[in-house]
Amino acid sequence: MSKLPHVGTTIFTVMSKMANDYQAINLAQGFPNFPVDTMLVEAMKQELEQPIHQYAPMAGNPALLEELVKLTLKHYRREVNPSTELLITAGATQAIFTAIQALVKSDEEVIILDPSYDCYEAPIILTGAKPIRIPLNEDFLPDWGLIKKQITKQTRLLIINNPHNPSGKVWEAKEFMELGKLLEEFSNLLVLSDEVYEYISFEKPHLSVNEMQHIRERSVIVSSFGKTFHITGWKIGYMIAPEHVMSEIKKVHQFLVFCVNNPAQAALARYLSQTELTGLGAFYQEKRDLFRALLHDSKFKLLPSEGSYFQVADYSSISTEQDTLFCERLVKEYGVAAIPLSVFNADQADRKLIRFCFAKTDETLKQAAERLCKI
Repeated sequence: MSKLPHVGTTIFTVMSKMANDYQAINLAQGFPNFPVDTMLVEAMKQELEQPIHQYAPMAGNPALLEELVKLTLKHYRREVNPSTELLITAGATQAIFTAIQALVKSDEEVIILDPSYDCYEAPIILTGAKPIRIPLNEDFLPDWGLIKKQITKQTRLLIINNPHNPSGKVWEAKEFMELGKLLEEFSNLLVLSDEVYEYISFEKPHLSVNEMQHIRERSVIVSSFGKTFHITGWKIGYMIAPEHVMSEIKKVHQFLVFCVNNPAQAALARYLSQTELTGLGAFYQEKRDLFRALLHDSKFKLLPSEGSYFQVADYSSISTEQDTLFCERLVKEYGVAAIPLSVFNADQADRKLIRFCFAKTDETLKQAAERLCKI
């Protein structure tokens, strides 16, 4: 009998396969199609010649942990203890899975805010806990009153995602004020903050839980080198959490993966000592602005994109068909793959919205836009 009876092939795999089958431009799955920084490639080559081909320490390569201490202090003014508050993971998905397995018991509940990424629910179900799916407001911000009503004695964890996938929404300070009030009222509640797009924000600065002392002491913060450095195939991320929380997470981590690719960790440590992240938002903002400009005369209505590398579009003036069917037709008839937003909702709520990924070369975006403007 299946432990995940309702889980099938993810929409990302389905749409990417369709894109391949129909030779469509893939703006569905969230991965860049442009080259990695040559400095990072060179760092990997240099490290591969070193004697680092055996297991890394369980928590992470010491050099990479030290670079993350510097990075977190520089960008968030938070001092992190590399021995007790940091953990290198095999991607952000493993970080999320590990944290949920470590912190949530079988009789507890975890709140997920919809639309939400699909890796949140499965580990909750596998622990025997209960996922509580709560819709975000139409502007993709939390309905704090509704969240408060759903919290019970069994509520252990609240998962937040900022910048938000799929909407590209970025939280402002008032959202963190409300989150802080919630933590004050419910002493058993922890926060899992998915911040994998933390360095990709535009007009609004990204505010991190790392900067909120009253919140971070009850939070696990998840980051992704794959998203930050365009290396999704490396599958390396990291977590920051207070010692009493991290000690429990490490117990699970050591039996799940034990440690992460050591040469890649060493290469990232070398690269972090040589690079700056301050220009990443501007780099993606240029791509966002180009894509939006190219679609200006299309029939799509583009929603605001404040962060991440996603653009949500309203197609209601084009069709009334279900978003999943519209995306299938988009691939077959127009040669562009996108993701329907209904799949991010537990109730499959369909607002005639689809998600495009603009982490692509300018040429790819131009070709995709040309096709989309023909609709």
